[in-house]
Amino acid sequence: MIKINLQYLYLLIAFSLFISKSAPAQCTDPTMYDIIEKISADRIEHDVRKLAGFGTRNTFSDTISETRGIGAARRLIKSQFDEISDGCDDCLDVFYQKNLVTPEDGDRVPKKALVVNVVAIQKGTKYPNRYIIMSGDIDSRASDATDYTSDAPGANDNASGMAGTIEAARVLSNYKFENSIVYLGLSGEEQGLFGGKGMAEYAKEHNWEIIGILNNDMIGNIEGVDGVIDNRSFRIFSEPVPPNETERQRTMRRFYGGEVDGISRQLARYIYKTTETYMPEMNPMMIYRLDRFGRGGHHRSFNDLGYAGVRIMEAHENYNRQHQDVRVENGIKYGDVVEGVNFDYAKKLTAVNAINLAALGWAPPAPENVEIGGAVEPSVKLKWEPVQGDIAGYKIYWRDTTAPHWQYSRFVGDVTGFTLEGIVVDNYFFGVATVGKDGHESLVTFPSGVFR
Repeated sequence: MIKINLQYLYLLIAFSLFISKSAPAQCTDPTMYDIIEKISADRIEHDVRKLAGFGTRNTFSDTISETRGIGAARRLIKSQFDEISDGCDDCLDVFYQKNLVTPEDGDRVPKKALVVNVVAIQKGTKYPNRYIIMSGDIDSRASDATDYTSDAPGANDNASGMAGTIEAARVLSNYKFENSIVYLGLSGEEQGLFGGKGMAEYAKEHNWEIIGILNNDMIGNIEGVDGVIDNRSFRIFSEPVPPNETERQRTMRRFYGGEVDGISRQLARYIYKTTETYMPEMNPMMIYRLDRFGRGGHHRSFNDLGYAGVRIMEAHENYNRQHQDVRVENGIKYGDVVEGVNFDYAKKLTAVNAINLAALGWAPPAPENVEIGGAVEPSVKLKWEPVQGDIAGYKIYWRDTTAPHWQYSRFVGDVTGFTLEGIVVDNYFFGVATVGKDGHESLVTFPSGVFR
């Protein structure tokens, strides 16, 4: 009896060793739950109150005072990043990025001023020139966007997103990542997305390889103007295809599909999947448009230059608290004040950002030049260029053409091509992701070419 049990044990050990060497790493990473747990609502509240306490953060407000105006706000943000860096052996490179705007730049520019962004870069250990970005907006506004003297506390819009970005830096600075992570405070959003434009151009000039930008604009309100109260749902806005795609790419889409499979849409699907995996209590809503109807956010500036970018924000807005002078009219309170921010909710959306920054920070590069074949055949064929480095292999994803998310997947090992037998190419969309040794995956790459 003892002999049989020992033989059985040996078989189990051998099988376990085989699995550990031949299969990709576990599907979930326990460290991600640690990251979620470390996000603090109290610290987010502290930063929101400090930022809102400067009275106004209008782009053209006071830059000298230590207690009022955008100058005091950006110095506070930089000091927070500097303090975080001091606590992690100077792991953050913190600096200002500046651009000059004048009245010739738009109707919302009342005078010449510097638009100053605050940047904190946590350099990757393996791919330092690959960047995943989280951003919040520094500036606020009153009813009149050119009014830079009236109170505009901007507690939710967008001290919440800025405080979340600082909190993500606090937590993630305690870890090492293969890719670089950027924590970004952007200015000039209310006057025409000037901060995002300047930063996107800076990234282009410095040849950054941007994985994507997670733009957080209003992540603290749970009580909609429609009366709905919801502390679990949030929206992920993403455009379908890059605005700078070529005529050839547009023509290919007509015949091969991909109308909703651009790089920003793949980033949105990644965030959806990561959230469903590690925070199943949350309800991510993928919104198939660049931003809210007729409106915009700072991710657009990155999209304009061909980078992947999404907007993460609350599901139910309260327009009485947005872009409003602080006042009471007909018994209705207007103004973006601290009392309108739910800090536990802001914590949840900050955690959503943090786990996605971490997952992409640990992920290998996505496969390039993915091509697909299988026309008038009973099987679909895919091939791609190999990713350099020590990886587990690749995973093929596919879904119904009407499905919003990837439904099916197959890990195919460390190969540069694979045939999915019995799956008709006409009926599905396909993509390929790289899988790291630790199980973290890259964004999915949609095929950009066709072969026979």
